[in-house]
Amino acid sequence: MNFLPPLRPLAAAVFLCLLVGGCSRQPVAPEPVRSVKLLQVQLHGTQPQRVYAADIRARTEAHLGFRVAGKLLQRNVELGQTVQAGQVLAQLDAQDYALGAQAAQAQVQAAQTQRDLAQADWQRFSALQSEGFISPVELDRRRASLQAAQAQLQQAQAQATVQGNQSGYTRLRTEAAGVVTGVHAEPGQVVAAGTPVVTVALDGPRDAVFAVPEDVRGQLALGQAVQVQLWGSDRMLPGTVREVAASADPVTRTFLAKVALSEPAPALGATAQVHVPAAAGAAQDAAASVLLLPTSAVWQQTQGGAAVWLFDADSSTVRAQPVELGAVQGNAFIVRSGLTPGQQVVAAGTHVLAQGQKVTVYQGKGQTKGAGAQP
Repeated sequence: MNFLPPLRPLAAAVFLCLLVGGCSRQPVAPEPVRSVKLLQVQLHGTQPQRVYAADIRARTEAHLGFRVAGKLLQRNVELGQTVQAGQVLAQLDAQDYALGAQAAQAQVQAAQTQRDLAQADWQRFSALQSEGFISPVELDRRRASLQAAQAQLQQAQAQATVQGNQSGYTRLRTEAAGVVTGVHAEPGQVVAAGTPVVTVALDGPRDAVFAVPEDVRGQLALGQAVQVQLWGSDRMLPGTVREVAASADPVTRTFLAKVALSEPAPALGATAQVHVPAAAGAAQDAAASVLLLPTSAVWQQTQGGAAVWLFDADSSTVRAQPVELGAVQGNAFIVRSGLTPGQQVVAAGTHVLAQGQKVTVYQGKGQTKGAGAQP
């Protein structure tokens, strides 16, 4: 007897249950309650000045290349390596130059032999002329031959010196200590005379290099005092404008400016901010106190115009608040209108919020509930 239930009806029932369950509508997930950082809008004192991003460079950068052409055999330095004065940085194949130096030395020996022979003839004919066996004209001829041989010897010696120098030029050396900031050739490459192979930033004074727009270029003067602030530091370094480019960059249409820094020199490549005082009446936003907002708190509306997310403490929601912005000072905007002191706005994460969205206030260490972070 078969005691097992029929499998076909059972399978059909299971399939029908799965089909009904799969076609049922899943509930919509609720909007997540995001945690935001707040800052309280306050008045800040400001001074009429402009801030530019800069980087620290060496006062002198040498683009070193060989004085002769040839095949690069080896490069002894890498990017960022410290080098000392007289250190060999790279080496060319010097075989042909060594053979040329040997040939020049052989010419020197041949010219010296001719000079010695001419000198012996002159001495012998000089003795004969003193005894009256030859005329003075013949002695003058021997003297001329000696002088020509002496000149040929000097020419051969000079040529040998040149060939020796050419052989020495196959070793690229630095004349001062510094740091390698650029590598432009690799072993096996054939380089022409004067082609840069290595760039070395020489030890010594440092410059803060930055770019200014065309409307500000006329406000910079050589010798003008400015302040330089290194990234991550509150210390202001005094500096003076040392150089302003006479022509604009063809791509960015900005003018390169260099500020001389005093010792101790900052590290090469360090990021800095150059604070340049604005000319009188040039900055309309220069006032005794202004509203400042960090750039991370401002976002662009779809219909145009800048806005911030204003926090409503009663409903714990955010709403868009259009604002009118002024000039940029460092990492902050000057707010012309749209906000009043004491209001709280979202400081970061503005791109993930929506109108009327419910949020919670992020509580940092030592921060009381409901208090916003200060800008």
